[in-house]
Amino acid sequence: MKLLVACAIAAAVISPAMAQQTPAPAAAAPAAAAKFNLDTPIETLIADEKAKAVLDTDIPGLSAHPALDQFKSMSLRAVQPFSQGALTDEMLKKVETDLAAIK
Repeated sequence: MKLLVACAIAAAVISPAMAQQTPAPAAAAPAAAAKFNLDTPIETLIADEKAKAVLDTDIPGLSAHPALDQFKSMSLRAVQPFSQGALTDEMLKKVETDLAAIK
């Protein structure tokens, strides 16, 4: 519940210009790089069945958040500073590990 409230607050304070930002292109990655990471837009993660399952397990309620449209184009790493501590480093590390395991 805290996460839902924090995400709602974060969504309210994120400016429309910020929500339209796209992540900077990643540097050339090794061939075995993970398909998804913390810089992948949330909407891309939710669109993939396996990545959505990771989010639903590690951050319950995120994929069904009422304000999702306001921050879905952002990555988890970009949303974290606006979450008022609801998205902890430990949570993101778990998500990162679980996303990396997706084949």
